Amino acid sequence: MGKKIMSGKEIDRIIRKSAGVIEKKMGLSGLVIIGIRRRGAFLADRLAECFSGDEAPVGYLDINLYRDDFSKIGAHPVLSETEVLFNIDGKKILLVDDVLFTGRTIRAALDALMDLGRPALVRLFVLVDRGHRELPISADFTGMKAETRVNEMVEVRLKEIDGVDEVSVEKRK
Repeated sequence: MGKKIMSGKEIDRIIRKSAGVIEKKMGLSGLVIIGIRRRGAFLADRLAECFSGDEAPVGYLDINLYRDDFSKIGAHPVLSETEVLFNIDGKKILLVDDVLFTGRTIRAALDALMDLGRPALVRLFVLVDRGHRELPISADFTGMKAETRVNEMVEVRLKEIDGVDEVSVEKRK
């Protein structure tokens, strides 16, 4: 295990604080939340629980078929289901992911969203922005900026999948 940079309590605090900022800046009227599978989906659920008043619908996006490295993933990539059970036309979308690195995942997510409809706007929340962008993509809402080396990995662990909430920086294997 690498260097722990965020505890479960810090993750909870960041999500609560970010939800308040997002609610103020975006408003809840016409807002929908879409989490990028896997961990972005759970973060989207947690953010939605923190909003006051009206419930914002939550959906989940599988971007694997939109990746520019799809052919390099392996012979049998794991595909999940996209579950966006509402119309996104004219809606304000809060796109949610765990880590922003090169920007390629977000590019794929934007392509997938455009196949679903034409939103009024899309804003991005990431728990951790680790830099090293390859595409001109940035987050509108960021839980933490972490200085990392290219040969390191930011590992987000969430209790829904991993049994524990924490973020660490580890050497690539």
